[in-house]
Amino acid sequence: MITIERTFNAYLDEMHIITILLPFSYHQGRSSGFSLLSDVEEEFPVDILQSNPIEDAVKYTCEIDHDVEFGKQYWIVDEYGGKTDLQIGAVIRTSDFDKKFYYDGPLGISYSKEKTCFRLWAPTAAMVKLKLKGALEGEAELFPMTRGERGVWSCEAAGDLDRFLYSFLVCINLEWKEAVDPYAVSSAMNGEYGAVVNLESTKIKKPELPPLHQPTDAIIYETHIRDFTIHQGSGAQQKGLYLGAGEENTVGSDGEPTCLSYVKQLGVTHIEFLPVHDFEGVNEKSPKEEYNWGYNPLHFNVPEGSYSSDPLDPYSRIRELKALVQAVHSQGLRVIMDVVYNHVYIREHSSFEKIVPGYFFRHDQYGMPSNGTGVGNDFASERLMARKFIADSVSYWMKEYQIDGFRFDLMGILDIETMNEVRRISESIDPAVIIIGEGWDLNTPIPEDRKASIRNQEKLPGIGQFNDWFRDSIKGSTFNLYDKGYALGNDHYYDAAKQVLAGSIGFEKKEKGIFLSPSQSVNYVESHDNHTLWDKILICSENADSITQQKKHRLATVMVLLSQGIPFLHSGQEFYRTKGGNGNSYRAPDSINQLDWERKSRYFNNVEYIKGMISIRRSIPLFRLADAELIRNSMRFMDIKKPLIGYVLTSSDQNAGCSHAAVLINPSATEEEILLPDGDWDLIADEYTAGNSTIRKISTRLTIPPISSYVLVCRK
Repeated sequence: MITIERTFNAYLDEMHIITILLPFSYHQGRSSGFSLLSDVEEEFPVDILQSNPIEDAVKYTCEIDHDVEFGKQYWIVDEYGGKTDLQIGAVIRTSDFDKKFYYDGPLGISYSKEKTCFRLWAPTAAMVKLKLKGALEGEAELFPMTRGERGVWSCEAAGDLDRFLYSFLVCINLEWKEAVDPYAVSSAMNGEYGAVVNLESTKIKKPELPPLHQPTDAIIYETHIRDFTIHQGSGAQQKGLYLGAGEENTVGSDGEPTCLSYVKQLGVTHIEFLPVHDFEGVNEKSPKEEYNWGYNPLHFNVPEGSYSSDPLDPYSRIRELKALVQAVHSQGLRVIMDVVYNHVYIREHSSFEKIVPGYFFRHDQYGMPSNGTGVGNDFASERLMARKFIADSVSYWMKEYQIDGFRFDLMGILDIETMNEVRRISESIDPAVIIIGEGWDLNTPIPEDRKASIRNQEKLPGIGQFNDWFRDSIKGSTFNLYDKGYALGNDHYYDAAKQVLAGSIGFEKKEKGIFLSPSQSVNYVESHDNHTLWDKILICSENADSITQQKKHRLATVMVLLSQGIPFLHSGQEFYRTKGGNGNSYRAPDSINQLDWERKSRYFNNVEYIKGMISIRRSIPLFRLADAELIRNSMRFMDIKKPLIGYVLTSSDQNAGCSHAAVLINPSATEEEILLPDGDWDLIADEYTAGNSTIRKISTRLTIPPISSYVLVCRK
């Protein structure tokens, strides 16, 4: 088949509804009737329901009694004997289509030394061929594929095809397109073809990890594979690569730990890596010449090749990413993977669009692709096979790479049912899995009550949401650099600060909160996005001296670590990470994005202080309460002078080593005296030191210096 010039167009828009467009230049756009012709010359009547002029054509909405068989060729004939092919139109976005073609079986490849089976879901295709080649420059061989149930095409190719490259040729609406398998698990350089691999040869046994009893036990440290080790002082040999990020016992110029060993010492529980699935924006032939965060997804189940030591070898990226995960696990830490299922890099070029045009992406009321993501396309997660793809992909990463959690980029684009399915499948594989996401309310054409957004959090139990209320209340607006939050000295955020410290659950009244559970609140003041906290402080507190700026930064970070919920730190936040004022460094050079390990040495005292606060959180369960009622029963705010905040947490566990914990926060520029509740208080964090050792005993009165936080406990 070849593409034809069409005199007029006809589209199947519902199972029994055909839209015909007759241009005015063709018989003035008029036809008194139409008929449907099958590929075996059977003719069926077409009823015209209505007609109306649109732009340069007349639009006919027609009905047929005959069931159109997908995968077969049909034609529309007008009263003059003119003929055009019946194209697959908006029918693919109907629930009838979804139900008819939903397929719950395996897709992609099944490899053995004797043969490899290929399966592709392409229900609207008239023909599909497998293209197979032994090497990138080699000759390709074509194999016809057979259509089976639910629109799944398959074929078997004999012999050991290990390392062979493949793609699919798909004919839809008389047009052939070549596409990489959406279920491919490895690829040629730059994702040009899928690659056949024997995953059994890459298996690694997952070591036993320390227990994680509840999501609020997690402390997340976000980093980027390349940023983590690319700095000249990182001490890593394989800089910028999976292998480098997994190196152990690296040290900086001061002889102190860097990279993975440093993160282990810091005391966090999870490392979250920015996207490691195959993305556009870095040429794998010369990976050091370009930089990208990785939010341009190409192949969702293929590791990015620019982080591997040999992007030409389809096994290199697999084995080296698995080795990195294993290295993190060997430190007793877990891995969270940043995933970008909300969009693809370029819709028109994506495998999804080439294989089933129009199905995998949302369209607005005018039939145009929607753009809630801001990058030109929104993935239609509510469609059954789109949902299946996301669920299959998450399951694949957990089972094959032993990933321990996921951070969903622009989760608000996805629908609630899909996210709950992701949670259900993930928890069935690993009950300790962490699922978090950006629940921003974005303009995408699904009903508001179906979006996986913060406003619908009550329908998303067990899924954490990045808490922008926390972020903006503590540091000030992300989008107004000059707006100062509570920790930066603005007491207009005083009431909000108290609420977010209590897990944003509506401490005294539920309606004042935004979450049902503290495990839904991911508390942060800095991430890879936007300005670093340090860069914001330099701008909005430019008249302050450096020591004061550091104190404000430390106070904001401490509030992240001592609040109820899940604390989230951006790598380098503990040593005042700067990007030189760049507020969107997604493709800025290494000089902007690299983790500067010299700063870790320069600000060693702050690193030690934050390390101490992390140890306090981890050793005292009162800072990690699992549900809203526990918080309301355990937490009491002290009656002290505004804008200071003081609160006491009381344990209901008779066997707890700490019966009470008190936190005092002074964001003001003056010292203040506090009257403590009755008790035998041990001070464990002051303006200089933080940890689990007693600094001194306190009876009733305590003077809090400017811009500082104190932690006290009553031990049993």
